Amino acid sequence: MSVTVRDLRAFKERGERFVMLTAYDYPTARILDEAGIPVILVGDSVGNNVLGYETTIPVTMQEMLHHTRAVVRGATNALVVGDMPFMSFHTAIEDAIANAGRFLKEGGAHAIKLERPVIEVAAAIVDRGIPVMGHIGLGPQSVHAMGGYRVQGRTEEDARKILDEAQALDKAGIFALVLEGIPSDLAARITETMSAPTIGIGAGPHCDGQVLVINDLLGLGFGSYPKFAKPYAHLRETIAEAVTRFAADVAAGEFPDEAHAYR
Repeated sequence: MSVTVRDLRAFKERGERFVMLTAYDYPTARILDEAGIPVILVGDSVGNNVLGYETTIPVTMQEMLHHTRAVVRGATNALVVGDMPFMSFHTAIEDAIANAGRFLKEGGAHAIKLERPVIEVAAAIVDRGIPVMGHIGLGPQSVHAMGGYRVQGRTEEDARKILDEAQALDKAGIFALVLEGIPSDLAARITETMSAPTIGIGAGPHCDGQVLVINDLLGLGFGSYPKFAKPYAHLRETIAEAVTRFAADVAAGEFPDEAHAYR
């Protein structure tokens, strides 16, 4: 049976922690779905994890819809959330509603995610029957305005602002809220005061759920990983070893052998 937004709220009510992972293609989505991952985010992190951009900012609606369709084809049971890219919801509310609708109508997603505390936009999209996941704290789309990837909410004033944003989004009707790059105690306060479940990434252990970028989890990154990311595999090294062995076998005339050739 497919996971719905109501299931996430039920997880919170039961005190049952859950996970969300990003996916950008059909095979990854299918593997995650078959493993029982309840929520798959088609993140705009596709930009710096798959498309080679330095940040998420250049990612377009067309690119997001393309990858969303691929993920939807691979996910039978998971709730698929499409990430609204930079400037797709920053102008007129009518444009934001239209772009959110494209994720469901053209992309096949079940819900959308909005980065930044855009309360009126979130409420308007929810009012149109489109489930909205919020995202506050550190926002990769606002990396330039924030002066880099910096932890947010360290001062009491900033913490109060983020708490107020969370509560306002909760009242606007979001079904879940991503908390990124904030202190653990602030995430705990937000989680306790919200009816919607919280999903942390660099927000400590007190959130209702946790999310990681799939490339970080699988060890497919280049350079260092964020402090909050834990590689559970090292597939970059595995892939490099496999292709090196293949090239060596071909050079030595050992591949293809009789077992891999037609008679």
